[in-house]
Amino acid sequence: MNKKIKILRNKFKKYNIDGYIVPKNDEYFTEYSKINRLKIISNFSGSAGIAIILKNKNYLFTDGRYTIQSQIESGKNFKIISFKELVNCKLFKDLKLGIDPKLFTYQQIKKFFLKHNKVKFIQKNLIDEIEKQKLNDTLPFYSLKKDIVGESSNSKINKISNYLKANRSDFIFVSAPENVAWILNIRGGDGPNTPMPNSRLIISKTKKIFLISKIKKCKKILKDKIINLNQLIDVQKFPDKILHFKGKNFIIDSNSCSIFYENIIKSKFKIIKREDPTYLFKSIKNKTEINNMEKAHISDGVALTKFLYWIKNINKKKITEVNAQDKLEKFRKMNKNYLYPSFDTIAGSGKNGAIIHYRANKKNCKIIKNKDIFLCDSGGQYKYGTTDVTRTICFSKPNPKIKDIFTNVLKGHIAVATTDLKKHNNGKKIDLRARKFLKKENLDYEHGTGHGVGFFLNVHEGPQSISKMNKIKIREGMILSNEPGYYKKNSFGIRIENLVYVKKFKKKTFFENLTLAPIEKDLINYNLLNSYERNYLFKYHLNVYSKISKYLNFNEKKWLANFI
Repeated sequence: MNKKIKILRNKFKKYNIDGYIVPKNDEYFTEYSKINRLKIISNFSGSAGIAIILKNKNYLFTDGRYTIQSQIESGKNFKIISFKELVNCKLFKDLKLGIDPKLFTYQQIKKFFLKHNKVKFIQKNLIDEIEKQKLNDTLPFYSLKKDIVGESSNSKINKISNYLKANRSDFIFVSAPENVAWILNIRGGDGPNTPMPNSRLIISKTKKIFLISKIKKCKKILKDKIINLNQLIDVQKFPDKILHFKGKNFIIDSNSCSIFYENIIKSKFKIIKREDPTYLFKSIKNKTEINNMEKAHISDGVALTKFLYWIKNINKKKITEVNAQDKLEKFRKMNKNYLYPSFDTIAGSGKNGAIIHYRANKKNCKIIKNKDIFLCDSGGQYKYGTTDVTRTICFSKPNPKIKDIFTNVLKGHIAVATTDLKKHNNGKKIDLRARKFLKKENLDYEHGTGHGVGFFLNVHEGPQSISKMNKIKIREGMILSNEPGYYKKNSFGIRIENLVYVKKFKKKTFFENLTLAPIEKDLINYNLLNSYERNYLFKYHLNVYSKISKYLNFNEKKWLANFI
């Protein structure tokens, strides 16, 4: 048995609990955090999961993206269960489960645990008592200029003030740091793949603002006059400071306001639960943001195209998945505006490509063989945008069945890219288009077809997505991924991903591609494509060539021209 699990169980008696719940998220509920308590206790490294450690049993709940990975990493000590089973969880009953109130919302515990079990709030985090993670928690926040973001902070605060007045509320507590970043036009260094400024914000209906953070991180933004000292509340002093606020009620976001902070606010104010309107405001990009995202995708397309040419034509040595991802990173670093990856690169060869969120490391990675199908999902954070792209490639003549599957994935990808957004105006409707051709062959994939993407922020953002359940209206200015796929366990994985944005032109609303990199022609069965799909591919590759060829050398350019 895992030594850390044993230490944790020994604490149950002291705190009078029957089990302890460990989520993936930190106290800011961001997807990517430098703190990962879930990995400490379970060894699971995926981006979504909750572990429950009981006296005699352990459960790890995660979703379809991590079915294989969770079994490999945690199957020895944990029973792996689908997230679906966590709703009104009845795998165990009448137990008292310990939680850290900073890491859960009331909505979560009500949805998951309170029907059949009880929850006890424990102010100390029991995983931190076992292993405290060291953090560089001093990286300063900094401001972005208007030519990058396109809208002033005052304009954004005005939108939120109007929302508060319409909802007859005195204040809103903005608990998600990415929303604080968007409102104040600031960024920071608190995320491993995201320029996250870990902080919270209070905005009043009269447009007063108060930033809750560690004071030492705010020196630059104080100097830039983004805020003044009177608008800054030290995170430790927040519980006392809020008692001096005058008003009746607070809007909080039920998805990202922790039990800890909700309890502090409701000790004096009436709570109104809503989704923070910033999510929707932030999802609709302005023209400056779109233009900057296009610039980022030209830079990224050059790097990825150079990499694809290198791995298919130049590289003659035996290389591993790690060698491949390192080489791609080198190509990205050739651009002075590139900062770091927008998530850890997924470079999966052969059977590793079937692990949807596979991460290669030097200990476990494969040598890429000539007969392998190679899936590479990667992205970059540039000073003016965020990218995310997946290409699946081959190095020798592929099996005809694999070609047929790849082509059906491509047909779904094209169906999404060419959607009439007046007719199919939400993610649920578009998702059906993506899966249509695979379903004819009784095939499918265990993930959504697309997620929203932030502007120089989170690579995954809501509220919009292309998935089986999402009914949010797709609006002009939204950016989404288009990434259908197929995965055969212990054999191969296929995914084709571009980012797209929603454009309006002459009363038509449609997706426009942002991603500029060739799609593997050696895996296409052209007999399965109709003339409309062939024409789409021709125009797509012509656009790629016209926008990035001038940044390529002669041989790379010549190779790219063959896709047209």
